[in-house]
Amino acid sequence: MIVLAKIKRKIIQEEAHIIMGFFFLWISCTTPNEYNFMSGSTMGTTYSIKISTEAENVIYDGLKSSIDSILIDLNSTLSTWDTESDISLFNNSTSMKPILLSKTFNTVIKKSIDISKQTNGFFDITVYDLMSLWGFGPEPSLKVPNKKNIDSILVYTSFKKMRLKNQKLSKLHPSLKIDLNAIAKGYGVDQVFNFLNKKGIKNIFVEIGGEVRCKGRNPKGYFWLVGLDNPDKKDKNDLFFSLIELDNIAIATSGNYRNFVDLNGENLGHTINPKTGFPVKSNVLSVTVLSKSCMVADAWATALMVMDYDTGFNSVKKTEHLSVIWLIEKDEKRIIKKYGNIKINEALYSIGA
Repeated sequence: MIVLAKIKRKIIQEEAHIIMGFFFLWISCTTPNEYNFMSGSTMGTTYSIKISTEAENVIYDGLKSSIDSILIDLNSTLSTWDTESDISLFNNSTSMKPILLSKTFNTVIKKSIDISKQTNGFFDITVYDLMSLWGFGPEPSLKVPNKKNIDSILVYTSFKKMRLKNQKLSKLHPSLKIDLNAIAKGYGVDQVFNFLNKKGIKNIFVEIGGEVRCKGRNPKGYFWLVGLDNPDKKDKNDLFFSLIELDNIAIATSGNYRNFVDLNGENLGHTINPKTGFPVKSNVLSVTVLSKSCMVADAWATALMVMDYDTGFNSVKKTEHLSVIWLIEKDEKRIIKKYGNIKINEALYSIGA
C-alpha cells in the first residue's frame, strides 16, 4: 500500500509579469497611443491584455470595465472558490435530479465531456474530491490519504458518472463533484478574445494565468512571442527552453514543477491521474498545446500531462487542429518533442524526432 507520508504544497507566487501557467510572456515595450495595456485579477490568478488602438468607433476607456464584467460573470458560474457559484451549488448538492445549466456552464461541461471521450478519460472534470484529498483546491484535506481513501473516491470519479442532455446536467452518483480549473481559464481567454475581436480590433493579446490567445502583431510589428518556461532554471540565461511565435492561435501549458506534493521524500506533481487517483509520475516535465481555441488547448495540456509521451503522441495524432510541444527528461538529459507545424526558436535542448 502506498501512503502519503507528508503533504507539502508549494505554490510559487511570481510578480505580475511572470505568468502562472508556466509561461513567461515575452512582450515588447508599448508605443504611446498605439497600444493599450490592461491587467487585473481573476480566477485566483492574474490577467493581462494588450490591444492596438486603430479600430474606429471603439471607446477604449470602457473596455476594461466590460472585460472585468465578463470575468466576474465567469467566476460566478465556474469558480469552485466562490461558494455561491453555479458549480459550487452543483457540487454541494447530493440530488441526482437534472438541473438546467446556463449557456456558459453548458458550453464548458459539454466541451469537457467531449475531450474526456477523445482522451479516453485522461481528462476528467470529476476530480474535485481527489484534488482535495491530495491537498489542493478550496477544500484541501489535512489528513494523509491512503489507497482505501482514494479507492472510495474513485467509485464516483468519472465523466461517465454524470449526464448532460438538453442543457441539463445530472449526477449518477450523489457524491460526484466537478472541478473546471483545467479548462475554465482557457474558456475565459476565448470569451475576452472574442469580445475584443468583435470590436474590430486587429492586434489582440489576451492572457489569463498563462493561457494565451492572440492575433495580429505586437507593438514592434512582429508576431506575438512567448517563452516556454524552463523547469529548474539556474539563471536568467535559461529562463525559457524555447520561444514560440504565435499567429492567430491559442496556447496553453501544463507542468508539474511549481505545485507539488512530497510523497515519502519524492516530489510528485499536482496533476492527478483520474484513473488511478494518484499524482502523475513520468519523465514528461511539461506539455504545451496550440489550438484555435484556448479552452481546447487548456484541457488538452492537462490531459497530455497525465499521459506518458507515447500515449499522448498517439492521442494527438487522432485529433485534428492540435500542435504540441513536450519537454521530456530521458537518461538525465532533456529533449524537446513536437507534433504539428510548430517553429521552435532558440531551443535550449535538442529537438527529438
